[in-house]
Amino acid sequence: MTSLLNSILAHPLTKALDLDDPRTTELRLEIIRTKPFLRKIYDEWYRMIQSRIPAGDGEVLELGSGAGYLHRFVPEVIRSEVFPCATVELVADACLLPIATRSLRSIVMTDVFHHIPDVSAFLREAARCLRPGGRIIMVEPWVTSWSKLVFGRFHHEPFVPDADRWEIPLKGPLSGANGALPWIVLIRDQGRFNAEFPNLRVEEIRPMMPFKYLVSGGVSLRNLMPGMTYSAWEWLERALEPWNHRLAMFAFIDLIRLEE
Repeated sequence: MTSLLNSILAHPLTKALDLDDPRTTELRLEIIRTKPFLRKIYDEWYRMIQSRIPAGDGEVLELGSGAGYLHRFVPEVIRSEVFPCATVELVADACLLPIATRSLRSIVMTDVFHHIPDVSAFLREAARCLRPGGRIIMVEPWVTSWSKLVFGRFHHEPFVPDADRWEIPLKGPLSGANGALPWIVLIRDQGRFNAEFPNLRVEEIRPMMPFKYLVSGGVSLRNLMPGMTYSAWEWLERALEPWNHRLAMFAFIDLIRLEE
């Protein structure tokens, strides 16, 4: 039933394309542009990211830029993707960044961390490339009672909170995923994270957005909610903030690079 529903609601621009086809990523930018409700969500995410990027020396690198438009909020950002896309300046593997040591003031991303096949390798690279005081800033899926139900039963990506490894089985760059990975690394396995990366510290994890992204249809489904209803859903989510530890589907995450 779930697969039939997803097939009916699948967005026509990408319905016939493989998830790992670069054209899917490029067309998702058009999907966001033409879905006012979804575009407001991305605007919200980008403003949150923009507000945490530190000032001073160093460049800003965005991972997984192909389907986004963060550059409208952070014009100086270096846009990168794991495969060639028309909208990026740099093709790069997050686990082996072609970036000079201590040259970045921030690494930013939306819905990317949970696709990285070896997050330990990425975090080592991030710590190398960031200057002291630099930040890793991201918006990612999060594990709550509600999100386990939604992501576990109705989403096309794997969502496995009890996975025993930080690595993701090698598939395509987008089909390979574990939506629970950010929670696993930063909450469930916090002791391991602190031991392996003493030069990285969690500044904030803010669980959020239990319903807005879901009712928007995201980047894979047709428009499910008119843009004019966004304020009403925003009001509802503000009212439910005290229960975000049980209801949130996403989290805003801010990590800081410490001095050696």
